[in-house]
Formats: sequence, C-alpha cells, structure tokens
Amino acid sequence: MKKVLKKISETAIRQGEFIFTDEQMESKWLGNAPASATEIKQLEEKLQIVLPKDYKDFLLISNGFATPNENIEPSFEKTENVGFLKDIDPKLIEIWINNDELLDVAIKLSRSIVVGGIGEEQYFLLVPPLLENEGWEYWKFASWIPGEDPYEGMENYFINALDFLKSA
Repeated sequence: MKKVLKKISETAIRQGEFIFTDEQMESKWLGNAPASATEIKQLEEKLQIVLPKDYKDFLLISNGFATPNENIEPSFEKTENVGFLKDIDPKLIEIWINNDELLDVAIKLSRSIVVGGIGEEQYFLLVPPLLENEGWEYWKFASWIPGEDPYEGMENYFINALDFLKSA
C-alpha cells in the first residue's frame, strides 16, 4: 500500500493541478507521519471496536492522507478525528432512515466509521460487519453518488484513486 500512496503523491504533485504545501512538494508525499501503535489502540478503545488490519496498516504508513483531487476523493483523517458517522453527521443518517426503500443502507450508515472526508463533499467509511464471519465494507459515500461506492479494501480504493488520477 505504501508504494501506491507514494505514487499517488508523486503523480498529483507532478500534475500540479492542485495546491500543495511546500513540505508536500519537497517530500513528494501527501501523507503524515505514521500513527503509533498506541494511537491506533486508543482509537480502537474510543470506538470500542477492533479495526480491520488493512486500515491499521494504512495508519502505520500515514496517520491521515491529503486528497490528490479535492472534488472527487476524500482526505483521510488523523486517528484523533475518526469517529462514527452518527456522531459526525447525524442529519445524513436521518435522511436515509426516512426512506424505507433504502433502509439497509441507512442501517449500515448508522454503524459506519468516518475515516475520511470530514468537512468535504464525500466521506470514506468503514462499515463493521454484523456477524463474525462477514468482512468489513469500505465505502466512498457522497450525495452526488447514487448510494455507496464500495471497494474491496484500503489498497483497492487507493489503486482506483491512482488510476483515476492518471486518467485525468
């Protein structure tokens, strides 16, 4: 995953279509310093959940990651900002719960964890499994996407973001 994040950083900075800090341009890196094991453990304790391994692996590479395309991709949050969608944007859940046809999405939204996009046009959400034998779901979610945009995992999302960046 680190190679993909580095490639996103280098490609976005080389394209020069967005504003980056001097530090980002010099380091060719849109991420932050890695999260510590203690910070990850504190986040799990705050959420009272064991996070998926690939998300923890991402945090060990970069505790947050700036978006390479502010209108399309969310920025990933530092551990201290991560929280449940129901606490960060309760109005969004209210809107979805009031639509009987989309109740299954509303239920998942009410359990989801916002790891990216706070204060932006879209969120990146981790949806915990209901049952032990189910896996986590990874969603990009925005009002301009008709529902959730699912990914197979963190690396899959970043590979897709890189492909989109290269095609822009």
